[in-house]
Amino acid sequence: MTASSRGPAARPARANPSGKASTKALDGGTARRTVLPSGLRIVTESIPSTRSASLGIWVGIGSRDETPAMSGASHFLEHLLFKGTHKRTALQISAEIEAVGGETNAFTTKEYTCYYARVLDTDLPLAVDVLCDAVADSLLDPADVEIERGVILEEIAMHEDEPSDEVHDVFTETIFGNHPLGRLISGTEESITPMSRSQINGFYRRRYTAPHIVVAAAGNLEHATVVRLVRKALAGTALDSSGADPAAPRTGSKRVRHQKPHTAVRNRDTEQAHVVLGGVGIGRLDERRFALGVLNNVLGGGMSSRLFQEIREKRGLAYSVYSYASQYADAGLFGVYAGCAPGKVEEVLDITRAELERVAAKGLTAEEIARGKGMVKGSYVLGLEDSGSRMSRLAKSELLYGALMSVDELLHRVDAVTADDVDAIANDLLNQPMSLAVVGPFDEAAFPER
Repeated sequence: MTASSRGPAARPARANPSGKASTKALDGGTARRTVLPSGLRIVTESIPSTRSASLGIWVGIGSRDETPAMSGASHFLEHLLFKGTHKRTALQISAEIEAVGGETNAFTTKEYTCYYARVLDTDLPLAVDVLCDAVADSLLDPADVEIERGVILEEIAMHEDEPSDEVHDVFTETIFGNHPLGRLISGTEESITPMSRSQINGFYRRRYTAPHIVVAAAGNLEHATVVRLVRKALAGTALDSSGADPAAPRTGSKRVRHQKPHTAVRNRDTEQAHVVLGGVGIGRLDERRFALGVLNNVLGGGMSSRLFQEIREKRGLAYSVYSYASQYADAGLFGVYAGCAPGKVEEVLDITRAELERVAAKGLTAEEIARGKGMVKGSYVLGLEDSGSRMSRLAKSELLYGALMSVDELLHRVDAVTADDVDAIANDLLNQPMSLAVVGPFDEAAFPER
């Protein structure tokens, strides 16, 4: 089973032969979008009631864009871009933002990388200059490459010491195998150790191009001012060009192959066992994503969810239990996580399987569907209470979907979910053969294939 491509069509990139920036209003006029001649996009939302501003530079490049030999390059680069430019040292990059009480950081995902800052509204010009400088004009000094290599190797080792995190990586690998979506975002010791400065710099220069970049900002700001600041900060850099169109949202070029369902066990001498049971999900443009959101919340999205009630509240078998869905451009996965004592794993898995089978066969009650809709809507709207989340919404809409769905439209789409819609997605996802990932004091023989 692969993700469906149904859903709103991605907005096609349009040529800009005039060489001038083009601007238009979004979301009923509360947000604005400008496309520069380079193909770089700037999206903003003005929130006059706040005294802060959040800025993000989003690059549509992530770990799935790497070859096996370059696994971890995006994450490696994320570290290095804060290490110094022709204008600033690493200390100056951090000190200039911290001196005004701001914060800056970055993160890498499988499909994009984000560099962001949050400052007082009056310090937005500084944040624009610092972040644009770091992303567009990093030195990638050989000495810094070696320092960060050591930091990343320690980060990988630290991650392996967190079995509750590691089990999700094991599960993802059981679904996608050797496909780039199945690999670790951080890379591995075997890929990071030999990666050269020349290889990383080549990846940087080839991939970090203006058409793949979105600059997003939200807070007490004016769109025209942000556009002017970005153009000034990027002047004379590799991102200051013309005659290019924005890259269209990623859709996937071919079928994402999945592994045959199986069990994967990582033997770790831990006090608690960590398990994820699940299978193939849906892509982020699939129309069924709204029904899946409702289903996910009822199954394992909160303290009132079926799995939480059955496993923790009624039987006390686990402290943490939840379900989740990960969605990519052309694929996805759905899983249930639980952390429990090793001796209780089989009981937890039996209850989980029984509950999934029950939902697949009988669906959800009207009361549960209403509660699931409320949870989806509430978490979305309440998650937009600060400038950082507003900035993230703008960027993801532009980079991943090619269009900004208004809050009202999203709420309408959730309200429109029917019992039949939930039944259909439950039947598709919960009736399929499932994979199992386990991290704990076990060997493979402890979990015979079902």
